[in-house]
Amino acid sequence: MIVITGAAGFIGSIVASELNNKGYNDLILVDDFSKKEKERNYIDLNYKALVDRNVFFDWFKENHEDVDFVVHLGARTDTTEFDWNVFLKLNVDYTQTMFALCSEYQIPLVYASSAATYGNGELGYDDSHDVVEKLQPLNPYGRSKNEVDKWILKQEKQPPFWAGLKFFNVYGPNEYHKGRMASVIFHSFNQINATGKVKLFRSHRPDFADGQQLRDFIYVKDIASVIIFMIASSQQPTANSLKSGIYNLGTGKARSFYDLAANTFKAMGKDVNIEFIDIPEDIRDKYQYFTEANMDKLRNAGYDKEFTSLEDGVMDYVKNYLMKS
Repeated sequence: MIVITGAAGFIGSIVASELNNKGYNDLILVDDFSKKEKERNYIDLNYKALVDRNVFFDWFKENHEDVDFVVHLGARTDTTEFDWNVFLKLNVDYTQTMFALCSEYQIPLVYASSAATYGNGELGYDDSHDVVEKLQPLNPYGRSKNEVDKWILKQEKQPPFWAGLKFFNVYGPNEYHKGRMASVIFHSFNQINATGKVKLFRSHRPDFADGQQLRDFIYVKDIASVIIFMIASSQQPTANSLKSGIYNLGTGKARSFYDLAANTFKAMGKDVNIEFIDIPEDIRDKYQYFTEANMDKLRNAGYDKEFTSLEDGVMDYVKNYLMKS
């Protein structure tokens, strides 16, 4: 069995769906299933059981002998939340407990870290373990992910394989419930439908033009592809160079928010119409202007599949999901 936490959420539900497509149906889906607005993310999946996140560790202790792999994607991901206790409970404590149990039961584990750990990027975007202690995240969410990374790297007892995946800017289907935290593509699509134009953040730095802030945008299906690669590779430890550790997960190519919005217009068959607005003051001093993943470690570990281009990813997301929903 494969356990997926956060399975009713954005990335978790797509990972479960892609696992189904690969013939993995013996899935344990873990989340807070009381939120009915997320039901459509998992209602059509093939799975063995739904387990509430608050009782999962009890379930795990009773059923661990049947678990082959854990994919831990459940977390509080709101970068505008500043209550540290929220992140301490849902991100730090929960992940540390998961890691400890997977170590005790010797079950491979993949967990979600984040590119938010890199802060302003003053130390670059290299997934070397040497920089983890030096990183300065800009918000409590990024700090929570970095605290977990730091703690895990100090643990002597570990699962037979583990990977912390530093997700960069993920976009794609099943993010409709994320509100303000949904991708710019999702918001652009809705703005275009409602007003015929898109509002992007104006630059508040002289070295970046309006709309030319750069991020490493990665399609959610590529996230699932990498996780499935790690699941398969962990089952053949002598046949590959995949080692436990922290891995970046972006495309390795930064693109502008303008490109993102322009491609959304193109996918919808409409002319580009973009307006610029100020970055809200509550996040202005915590706003990243550039992120780009160094993907050498994952490539050297044997993952050789091409990442989806921004153009292809936006086209698939808009035409096959947003316009049909």
